[in-house]
Order: sequence, then C-alpha cells, then structure tokens
Amino acid sequence: MSRALHILAPAAVLIGVLTGCASSDDDLRQWMDERRRAATPKVTPVSEPTRYTPLAYAGGGVADAFSSERLTQVLRRETGPQGTGMALLTPELNRRKEALEAYPLDVMSMVGSLDKAGQKVALLRVDKLLYQVRQGNYLGQNYGRVTQITEREITLREIVQDAAGEWIERSSMLQLQENTK
Repeated sequence: MSRALHILAPAAVLIGVLTGCASSDDDLRQWMDERRRAATPKVTPVSEPTRYTPLAYAGGGVADAFSSERLTQVLRRETGPQGTGMALLTPELNRRKEALEAYPLDVMSMVGSLDKAGQKVALLRVDKLLYQVRQGNYLGQNYGRVTQITEREITLREIVQDAAGEWIERSSMLQLQENTK
C-alpha cells in the first residue's frame, strides 16, 4: 500500500497544481485585458511636409553657356578677322614642334650653361636626359620660345589664354638648379 501511496501522491499533487493554474489563468487573462484597455498609444502626428517653391532664375540676361548663340560667338571670334591674340598663335600652329615641347616646364631643370662659338647654350635635364638649348628654341607646352640665356637662367616667351579666352604673351623663367643629380 505504501507503494501505491507513493505513486498516487505525486499524481494528486499534479492534479492540484493543474487545477490551481486553471483558476489563475483566468485571473491572468482578465488582468491582461484590463491592461490592454488602459494602455493608449502615444503617437505624435507627422507634420505636413513643406511645400517646394522654386526660385526664379535671375540670370536671364546672361547667355546660356550651352546655347548655340554662345557657340556661334566663340567660333566667329576664332575664325573671324584675326586680332592680336590669333596673330600670336597662328605662326605657332604652322611650325614643326620641337622635342622639348612635349614636356611641361616643371619637369625641366637647368643644370648648366656653355659658350659655343660665342653663343650661350643652356643645358636642360628632362627625364634623366641632357639637352642643349639655344636662343630661339621652343620649350614647354605653352609655345614657350627661349628669348635669353644667362649663366643662371633661361627666359621664355609663352603664349597662353587669359580668363576671357584671348591669347596673350607672358614671360617665364627656368633657373639654374644646383645640387641636382
């Protein structure tokens, strides 16, 4: 009998617990329903989007950079009667380019000068090669022509475009670079 009691006792406890849970389950459901009804979500309303109002274009009097009228003006200026700018550039376009015109001036360095038959000759280093330059030779990518050579520098006359697109002359110099390898 004691053996039957050992088996029945846990079963009785289990039945008691399940019966107790059934009543507490109803209490739990009732509490959850009360909480749902009491809870109100706090939603902040989204403000109305701001309306886009385009600004009026103020550059109406200026010619559009991409208009055919502007292109026509530029073409007329370049092909029309030659002013001083085109007069400077035309002879440069019609001559044969020299080897040192393929390099910008900032990759050239003057490393010395010589007197050959009473004429000054500058020595320029470009891409680890040494070149002899005389007055009248061309250097750089801006139609630079050597106008003067001294022991310490080379003076050039270059033809470049200014901000308005006109061709103008400017003077540049290459100075002697000491301690170059």
